[in-house]
Amino acid sequence: MPGRPTAPESKACDLNRQLRWAVSALGLSVLARLLWMFLNKNGLNVVDLHVYVDGSASLLTDKLYDFTYAEKTPDFPLPFTYPPFAALVFFPLHYLPFTAVAVGWLLATVAALYVVVRIALELILGAERASEPGWQAATVGWTALGMWMEPVRTTIDYGQVNVFLVLGAMLAVRSSRWWLSGGLVGVIAGIKLTPAISGLYFVAQRRWLAVLWSAVVFGATVGISFLIAPHEARRYFGTLLGDADRIGPVGSVWNQSLRGTLSRILGYDVQSGPWWMAGVLVVAVLAFFAWRVLGPDDRMGTLIMVQLFGLLVSPISWSHHWVWLLPMVLWLLYGPLRRAPGAKIIAGYWLVNTLIGVPWVLSFFQDSIWTIPRPAVLAWLGAVDVLGALVFFLWVIRVGRDAKAEPEAAARVATEGQARAA
Repeated sequence: MPGRPTAPESKACDLNRQLRWAVSALGLSVLARLLWMFLNKNGLNVVDLHVYVDGSASLLTDKLYDFTYAEKTPDFPLPFTYPPFAALVFFPLHYLPFTAVAVGWLLATVAALYVVVRIALELILGAERASEPGWQAATVGWTALGMWMEPVRTTIDYGQVNVFLVLGAMLAVRSSRWWLSGGLVGVIAGIKLTPAISGLYFVAQRRWLAVLWSAVVFGATVGISFLIAPHEARRYFGTLLGDADRIGPVGSVWNQSLRGTLSRILGYDVQSGPWWMAGVLVVAVLAFFAWRVLGPDDRMGTLIMVQLFGLLVSPISWSHHWVWLLPMVLWLLYGPLRRAPGAKIIAGYWLVNTLIGVPWVLSFFQDSIWTIPRPAVLAWLGAVDVLGALVFFLWVIRVGRDAKAEPEAAARVATEGQARAA
């Protein structure tokens, strides 16, 4: 008769079981999204992907920024809002059947999300530990769960590009090669301007060659735009670049930026006026001091501070832009401050917020996406991401200082003890 399994064999069986469950959960999640896509009459309502594909087809006709997609969004015909370089990247897609593009986009988004989770755990735990079987199962499991967090869920709903941009920034941070890191940030900034905030990460890490090269590569994307579509490039960089209203309704609850939140609370678009400038100053100070208490080798923590700052100060930060909340939750649960009081509470706050989709729920209570004034309770509930980010900064500052003070105090006591012994 075979003997009982040894402890290592039993542990290996448990890990294999965990991995199977995680893979099953991810497979069921992907299957559910595919079934939704094909069985629901609005399942292929990937409106942003339509804009990318159909809009890019107008790149060479000088009609790129005249294009709008209104078939599923009659209250707001969606224009192409990205730089011309993005249209060049998307251009080949319009030669393919749209259904094939939509399915491929969904599968590629899930694959990109898996790599985002994997890199996040590598940056937090180290590459060797993140490769252990238990953490491999955790990577798959968090990918499955991440698909149902509102930023990713709505990214998939709309056929948005957000997860790919997050992946580009994560790959840039992971690499130690300045030309690759800077090149990736320059390219993703060329596709959509907001990821340019990732350059602040290299400033914080004093990787000056990466900073310089990211600017050079971004400049090259602008140059290519003028070379391929000079008329549209002049329109975009000359007149359309600063027009936030063209991107969408600033006051809609879907806009979880500082400007959107302040506008809903005050009842009018604050634009870049004194309220917004004061808010940006507060956010900048909090983000800076939160970064300062992090350890010099905490790359994931530094990147989160940079990206949260970018999400808050951008004029438009739709709820689906907040994909960075998934790496933040991983950092809170597994990072250097995981044992600090409140870490699990804040992680739980973001999980509950995103799994419910608070902005999505609140969207049913706004009269119109264009209406800014609303009842105070709805305005303050609509600050769910901004207030959560501010509390997160304050928490990091508080517990980070305490964490740094403990080893310094221990070292001081040891030094004093050695002095007395001498």
